[in-house]
Amino acid sequence: MFIFAAMKATIVQCGLKWEDKSANLAHLSYMLEGAAPGSGIVVLPEMFTTGFTMNPEPLAEGMDGPTVKWMKERSSAGGYALCGSLIIEEEGQFFNRLLLVTPEGQVSFYDKRHLHSLSGEHTVYSRGNKRVVVSYREFSFNLQVCYDLRFPVWSRNRGDTDVIIYSANWPSVRSNVWKALLVARAIENQCYVIGVNRVGENPDGTTYTGDSAIIGPRGEMLASLEPGAEGVASAMLSMESLVKYRTDMPIWRDADPFELI
Repeated sequence: MFIFAAMKATIVQCGLKWEDKSANLAHLSYMLEGAAPGSGIVVLPEMFTTGFTMNPEPLAEGMDGPTVKWMKERSSAGGYALCGSLIIEEEGQFFNRLLLVTPEGQVSFYDKRHLHSLSGEHTVYSRGNKRVVVSYREFSFNLQVCYDLRFPVWSRNRGDTDVIIYSANWPSVRSNVWKALLVARAIENQCYVIGVNRVGENPDGTTYTGDSAIIGPRGEMLASLEPGAEGVASAMLSMESLVKYRTDMPIWRDADPFELI
């Protein structure tokens, strides 16, 4: 008899102190103490140590730096995979890199492909070119960062995705777009979507309302957090429910084939 997997996913919606890594890590350590017991994966916002900054040089770290070490420690202590993006430097290039760290210390990462040209992100960060799907505890996680949400071809389930993660600093002025596209990506890919956004305000006046959520493959809201407020929320991801839905509604069989070139 086959036993389907289930996993508790937890989202952490927080404010971020501008370019203050020690303060942000201390605050997140406190918030993670309240993460739901038994979580299998916990997701943090984009650039969770600094906020969405165009000043990477003094803030970037290597993959052996203090933030990756912190992620490993928190993941091991909590018994869950920990996921969030930060600024990584490699060979003189800066990447907006989303990491997924397991309790066993395994580190997988994805470099943001779609850089937000309106804010100048493409002028200071290097573009990722590799699609990354990570298998963890019988679920497959497609790693994505913020602006990637607007590009459905890049997010598309190619028969290898159970959950898409979007780690973001998505401004409140476009919150309606964030909420609509999270649901759309779940429905069109017949998968779970985890969207985690920050709250608060940057020195330039940009505000963030969060609207973090976990959405089911039918577009149903499984967990959400109050706009503008810090908080932690969880939902169960059921492989049995996902497989049954895809079997009952095999829309994927009629999808158009394509290749990225």
